[in-house]
This record gives sequence, C-alpha cells and structure tokens, in this order.
Amino acid sequence: MGGLRLLAVAFTCCWWPPGSQGKTLRGSFSSAAARDAQGQSIGHFEFHGDHALLCVRINDIAVAIGKEAKLYLFQAQEWLKLQESGHGYSCSEKLSKAQLTLAMNQTEHNLTVSQIPYPQMWHVFYADKYTCKEDNENSQGEDIPFEMMLLNPDAEGNPFDHFSAGESGLHEFFFLLVLVYFVIACIYAQSLWQAIKKGGPMHVVLKVLTTALLLQAGSAFANYIHFSSYSKDGIGVPFMGSLAEFFDIASQIQMLYLLLSLCMGWTIVRMKKSQSRPLQWDSTPASTGIAIFIVITQGCILWFLCHPGLACISIIFNDYQRDKVITVGVILCQSVSMVILYRLFLSHSLYWEVSSLSSVTLPLTISSGHKSRPHF
Repeated sequence: MGGLRLLAVAFTCCWWPPGSQGKTLRGSFSSAAARDAQGQSIGHFEFHGDHALLCVRINDIAVAIGKEAKLYLFQAQEWLKLQESGHGYSCSEKLSKAQLTLAMNQTEHNLTVSQIPYPQMWHVFYADKYTCKEDNENSQGEDIPFEMMLLNPDAEGNPFDHFSAGESGLHEFFFLLVLVYFVIACIYAQSLWQAIKKGGPMHVVLKVLTTALLLQAGSAFANYIHFSSYSKDGIGVPFMGSLAEFFDIASQIQMLYLLLSLCMGWTIVRMKKSQSRPLQWDSTPASTGIAIFIVITQGCILWFLCHPGLACISIIFNDYQRDKVITVGVILCQSVSMVILYRLFLSHSLYWEVSSLSSVTLPLTISSGHKSRPHF
C-alpha cells in the first residue's frame, strides 16, 4: 500500500501542469520559438456564442511593431486538416489560412470571435516577419511579454466568462456536490459514527468506506475552490486542482483495497482474528463466491467500470460535451456505488448486532444433552 500511495503522489504532481489549464495566459512571444515551429503555439480555447472575446495586452509596442508581430487564430478542424494535408503547404501558406488575424500594434487589443454556430475549439499562434524567413537573419531579438484573456459570453451576453464550452457548468456542479455532501453529513454523520463505535465485524470496512467518502468529498471541495477562483481570474488555484486529483486518486486506492479484499473472500464472521490488520481474508469457496458476486453487481460495475463505459457513451455527444459527461457521470456513479455499499454493510452490521444479542438473551437455548423449557 505504501508503494501505491507514493505512486499516487508522484502521479498527482505531474498531473496538473501549472498554468496549462488557465484561460488567463501569461508568457512571452518569442521569434525564435515561432520560427522553429512555424508559429508559436500560445493556447487553445472553446469559444461559443456571438460575443466571445480575445483580449491581449503587451507593453513593448515598439518591438512588436518592428517585428510585425501578429496573432493567428485557427479553428481546430481547419488546423487539423492543414496538419494532415498532403499538399505540403509552406509556412506562409499555412499562416494565410488562419480564420482570424490580429496585428500587434497597440498596448491592448480586443478581438471579437463572433458568428459561431456551435462551440468550437480555436488555436492561437504567434508569428512575425522572422517566422517564415529561410535566411539567417537574426531572430533572437527581445521577446514580448504578454497577458491574454480568452472569454466567452455569460448569461447576459457579456464576454466575462473564463470557462470554455467544455468547462462551463462544472463550477455549479461542484457547488451542488459539496452542498449535498454537507447536507448528508449533517443528517447521517452521528448515526454512522455510532455504528462504527459499536464495533463488530463491519466497523473496519465502514472505516475504509468512510475514508474513501471523505476523500471524495475533499476532492469535490478542492475542485470547487479552484473553479471559484478560476471563474474570477481565469487562472484558479492550480494547487487546489492538484490536491483534488490527489484526493481522488487516494479514494480510488481505498476503494480498490476494499473491493480486492472482498474479491479475496474477506469474511465478516471471524472475530478472533487480529484487529491490527485492517481486513482479514478468508478463501473459503462460499465466502469468495458471495464476495465476487457482490463486488461485480454493486461495486466494479459502478465504480471502476463506469469510466470506460462513460467514455464509450460520450462518443455520441459533441466534442465539447464529452469531458463533462465523463467527469459528471463518473462522480455520480461512484457516489451511487458508495450509497449501495453503505446500505449493504450497515445492514450486515445490524444483522450481526441482532444475531449477537439474540444468542445471549433468547430464553430458549440448546445445551448438551437436553433442551431447556420456558418457565411460565
């Protein structure tokens, strides 16, 4: 388990590249980078509506004018066609096919991206007079620092929304999810805590399941904080995004440990085993068969197989909707899976409690050699 957790931490650190998801972009326009790649890639964004906006600010106007600096916007489909085309377009021919072009000759530029029939991904590239030249003219001049905002129209039609079409609605979803977690915690936290405190064969598995639930709730809360900040500045809090991924991976590991333990035939009836080990495995055929049936029907189907299943289902949706369908669907399926498992284990815990109580308090008991009779 220690190795898996260490792997999760390492994976998380590489999962969220700082600034790669922010729609307020900061950096420098580089003639050298533009020349090497026949156009420096600045970013991409899914515009929608009639009043989407690209706003870019630069300070060194003289350098930009001297370099004849320009921004080129390509629709994703058109750019893909250019990349896959066998015509062998030259550098200047590729740039000439851009759907929108913006000359960098002012401190602030606002480019309206309008008449978009449906949400589309757009790629932004930088190029200047050195980009397509084949001679050895010095192109290592001074870079141009910039700040760029990519905005979609909000509910009132004003270009103030930092979310792309593929991200819109996620902020509200995580807010509702955090609210639901809070309400459920207020209602059921005390009774769940009492069930865990009673002990019995189910208290360890309830602890594992509760830990996974808390990690899921922590992931939702961290995502909500990130998107709340993102909605204001287009950058968000990358650390909270990374933390959300870490919590989600840790929750996956907890559930994997729990379900693998069930598949190995973890028994709920042997109480004499050491409690220092979290889950005790029993490989009897009956317990193994029951465990595998429970896991397949109520845990793997909803928890671990929901992601590939939703990935297949998302093909019927538009490109900008697929990531949202997968994200929202996976979280909802995992939440339903947790509810089912809680009901299962709590019912087993109650059954064990009643059985233990009845074995002690019932007046009719069977002793060796005779049956006791009730006294009236």
